[in-house]
Amino acid sequence: MKVGYIGLGIMGRPCALNLIKAGFAVGVWARNEASLVPLREAGASVYDSPAALAAGVDVLITNLSDTPDVKEVLLGDQGAVHGAHPGLVCVDMSTISPIGARDIAAELAGHAVAFLDCPVSGGEVGAINGTLTIMVGGNAEALERVRPALDAMGSTITRIGDSGAGQVAKACNQIAVGVGVAMVAEIMQLARAAGVDPVPVREALLGGFAASRVLEVHGQRMIDDNYAPGFKAALHLKDMGIVMDTARQLGIHLPQSERVAELIAALVARGEGGLDSSAIARLIWAENGAADD
Repeated sequence: MKVGYIGLGIMGRPCALNLIKAGFAVGVWARNEASLVPLREAGASVYDSPAALAAGVDVLITNLSDTPDVKEVLLGDQGAVHGAHPGLVCVDMSTISPIGARDIAAELAGHAVAFLDCPVSGGEVGAINGTLTIMVGGNAEALERVRPALDAMGSTITRIGDSGAGQVAKACNQIAVGVGVAMVAEIMQLARAAGVDPVPVREALLGGFAASRVLEVHGQRMIDDNYAPGFKAALHLKDMGIVMDTARQLGIHLPQSERVAELIAALVARGEGGLDSSAIARLIWAENGAADD
């Protein structure tokens, strides 16, 4: 199986390198020549367009910033669709809108190309370690064809349903993380306001029913006042935009998600979009007159 990869950023680069380490023949394309260097050095073949890459591989993986980027790379003037061959499977590991994923799947189906929306959770560490959680929307048979490649990048692979379902699961994931961060910030605030050290409070909660990865990881960030990005606020804002747009299209109201989206937007607006999104804790504390630290 030959695998193509487009999107060699903080997530895509380690994923592509893990595919090479797993023994796959890997081809790559990127607008930025510098991003190709580590892949070329690791043995990847370099192509001059998405269309050329699609023509030379069995599986084409994309890992890009947003819905328009994925549509451009797959369906644009130099897009993969122009080099696609029947039997090609396109796997998108970006976080995009569920409706956008369904539109792309329908367009590619007209060219006998399968499309799987496969957003991930686990951050840069998970990408480096090959332990990502991969949420899959699309045809079950196509998933089985590409599962060996996904196994090289993730430790948990779950088919959620048909096209777009993977992106719905990712939107749910982003709600859980964002609302969870706000919850942990309020825990810290209540403890401090009552004159109680939040460090042992967090330790106690981690041993009980309130335990969560958000409390474990982001609670420690808040205690340390260290918001070096695991997941940048600017990207989380984009994802919460997808959540809110999807909710509007479905005619539902998500008040907690709206609140978190507002907080992340405020963080980005004050020039801190490069921080981890858990830095919204500073805004929550400031609302009640607490110091950022």
